[in-house]
Amino acid sequence: MMINKMKFDVLLHIVTTIFIEMVNSNITVSNIKAMYVMGDSTVDCGENTLLFPYLLRNLSLHPCENPPSSILPHLLAKKIGLSYPVPFYSQNGSSEVLLRGVNLGSTGATILSNPTNPLLQSLNQQLRQAFEIFQLLQLELGQETANDFIKSSTLFYISFGKDDYTDLFRGKSSKGLGSDAERLSRILVDQMTNAIEYLYDSNVRKFVVMGILPLGCAPRFLRSGNGSVSDGRGGDGVVCADDINNFVLEYNSFLEQRIVRLGIKLSDAQLIFCDVYRPMMEIINNPYIYGIKNVKNACCGEGTDTGIRGCMSMNMACEDPSSYVWWDLFNPGHVVSSLIADSAWSDELFPDICRPITVQNLVHTKINGM
Repeated sequence: MMINKMKFDVLLHIVTTIFIEMVNSNITVSNIKAMYVMGDSTVDCGENTLLFPYLLRNLSLHPCENPPSSILPHLLAKKIGLSYPVPFYSQNGSSEVLLRGVNLGSTGATILSNPTNPLLQSLNQQLRQAFEIFQLLQLELGQETANDFIKSSTLFYISFGKDDYTDLFRGKSSKGLGSDAERLSRILVDQMTNAIEYLYDSNVRKFVVMGILPLGCAPRFLRSGNGSVSDGRGGDGVVCADDINNFVLEYNSFLEQRIVRLGIKLSDAQLIFCDVYRPMMEIINNPYIYGIKNVKNACCGEGTDTGIRGCMSMNMACEDPSSYVWWDLFNPGHVVSSLIADSAWSDELFPDICRPITVQNLVHTKINGM
């Protein structure tokens, strides 16, 4: 395992050097006109989830407008100079709307299909929706114009995996998963890799791929950590579930390795992996540095430590969301998301969370041959 890690570190260094040299020689004014978003509750406020949140006990209402949005792609879209991508089920199919970007993400969505809950979407369903959008653009703009737009003017933001793991850990103790969890992580990463290659074959060239945050520190799992002692002790004595966090770290590591290899294989694509785990652990370990007072409880939720039932109404929210790490059972609040977005964009606070370059550099780098 150590040898594989050393090989990956060498590979990452080589790819990073090549990528940075390419960026420095191709810096230009951003020509990104649209962000397309795929993912789970890390990217959706509920608009793309049927009957949300009334039939989904463990899901939550995300604050997207008031209080300010804590959805990372929203924050990054603003930095790029774009409007929020319109939810897929709110668009009317016109090219005018589609050319501004679409959010295909859906709360509770998983990489693998969820046969027990047909209300929840999968990665493949969102892929089909993306291909529908490409076809509509080709019909309305002509195939060549549409393909040129997709290749030169779009950014795909992909954030999956969190809900696959929350479903897994809600259903059973992480203690007995062992090699099953490792196999699952490899299956999930394989599916993510396939999706990126399918999008590449449809002319997408710029990708931001997000890792999973430290679920073992989320309010829902603090009580199910079986007493495990963590290095993630926050200001109010939170003890994270290390067994859960270790599975998340394993998935993130596999995913980043595959992203690096894809960057070599797809020579004219530009892919970056963004690690949200590390900055969140830094905030949880040192909350007062960042003006955070509560690292343990959800700002919005019900039950023990407000971590049992999701945030069904904004009336359930705490008085000062800015003092909490967690908005709900599994998702960070606006302050934490803003700190991560600033760092993903320009390395402002937590350097190198997006690798091999920042989102800002990705946005301003020309596509080879364009």
